[in-house]
Amino acid sequence: MIEEKDISLEKAVLIGIITQDQDEEISKEYLDELEFLTYTAGGEVEKRFTQKMTMPNPKTFIGSGKMEEVREYVNENDIGTVIFDDELSPAQERNISKILNCKILDRTNLILDIFAQRAQTSYARTQVELAQCEYLLPRLKGMWTHLERQKGGIGMRGPGETEIETDRRIVRDKISLLKKKIETIDKQMAVQRGNRGKLVRVALVGYTNVGKSTLMNVISKSEVFAENKLFATLDTTVRKVVIGNLPFLVSDTVGFIRKLPTQLVESFKSTLDEVREADLLLHVVDISHSNFEEHIESVNQILDEIDSKDKPTIMVFNKIDAYEPEPFDDDDLIAERTKSNYTIEEWKRTWMSRVGDNALFISALNKENMDEFRKRVYKEVREIHVTRFPYNEFLYPDIEEGGNVAL
Repeated sequence: MIEEKDISLEKAVLIGIITQDQDEEISKEYLDELEFLTYTAGGEVEKRFTQKMTMPNPKTFIGSGKMEEVREYVNENDIGTVIFDDELSPAQERNISKILNCKILDRTNLILDIFAQRAQTSYARTQVELAQCEYLLPRLKGMWTHLERQKGGIGMRGPGETEIETDRRIVRDKISLLKKKIETIDKQMAVQRGNRGKLVRVALVGYTNVGKSTLMNVISKSEVFAENKLFATLDTTVRKVVIGNLPFLVSDTVGFIRKLPTQLVESFKSTLDEVREADLLLHVVDISHSNFEEHIESVNQILDEIDSKDKPTIMVFNKIDAYEPEPFDDDDLIAERTKSNYTIEEWKRTWMSRVGDNALFISALNKENMDEFRKRVYKEVREIHVTRFPYNEFLYPDIEEGGNVAL
C-alpha cells in the first residue's frame, strides 16, 4: 500500500487472523487500514502475517508455528515493532513480548499513539491521556521488572504495599483527576455552546480521512488542518458560515474508524456533544474507497451509540474526482459485474436513490458540484431556521434553481 521507502520510519510487521466472522477479504481490508495507521504513526510495514483460525489463541493470539515464523523474520530483518490488528489481552501481550523480544502493539495502542501525536488543545490531550491511562491500568504488571518488589524502610514495615499496587493506585488517581478535569472543561464548553445563541448548527461527521476538514475549509474559507493521513483532526472546530444571507454554525469533528478502541469512544463522547447538539448532520463519505459502504455502517453505529442516528442528515459523497470503477468487459460471458465496476451514475440508481435529495456528489478538493452542495445545505438550514425564527422568513428567500449561491 505504501510504496515509498523512508529510512526514518520505524520498521514494522503486521499480524491479523482470518476467522468465520472475518474472511480473507475483510482481513485484508483491515490490514490495509492498519498499514495506513502504521504509516500515520511514523512506521513502515515490511511484511504482513495472517493465519486462518477458529478463534484467537488465548495465550499468543496466533498459533505457535506462525509465531515462530514471525520470530525468525523479526530477528533476520531487524524489525523493531510488531503490530496486531485486534486488541491483545494483558497476558497475550506479555507472552508475545517474551517470545519476540521487541515492541508489541495492538490496534488500540497504535490508535492511542496517533491520537497522542495529533492532539493539539489541552482538552484533546486530556481526553487522550485518560484513554491511555485506562488502557495502561490492566497492563501494568508486565511493564517493569521492579514492580513486584516489596517496599521496606521506615513506615513501610509489615504487609505494606507492593510497587505494582502503588503504581495501580497512582494510575487510578490519575484517571480520577483527568475525569474531573474533563468534566470541568465540558461545563465550560457547554456554556460556550449556549452563548452561540439559537443559530442553526451543522456538524460534519464521517469516517476518518474522508475529507471533512477539506470540505470545512471550502465552505467556511478557514484554514483547518487537513492531511492525507488518518485522524488528521482531533479537535472540534466551529466556524460561522453564511450562505446567501443566512448565517449558521458548522463544526468539524473527529473521524470515526472501525474497531475504535472502547477507551476512546468513552473519552471522546464529550467531544461528540457537537454532534449530539447539531440540528443537521453532513455525513461525508469517501466514495473512492472500495469499502465506503462499510464505512457508512461504522459511522451510523457510532451515531446510534451517541443517540444521533435519527437527526436530519445529508449524505455527502466526496472525492468523486478520485473515483475510478474497475474496467468490465461486456463481451466476457463468464465475468460477473460487481459493485467495483459501477460508475457513479450506476451507484445513484442503487440504494442511494432512496436517499433522494439528501445525497450529494462532490469533490471538496477540486470544488466540483459545490454550488449544488451550497443550495441543498441552504435549503435544509433555512427550513430549520424558519421554524425557529418564523418572523424572519422574508429575510431568507428560496434560492432559485440554476442561480448562484455566494458565501
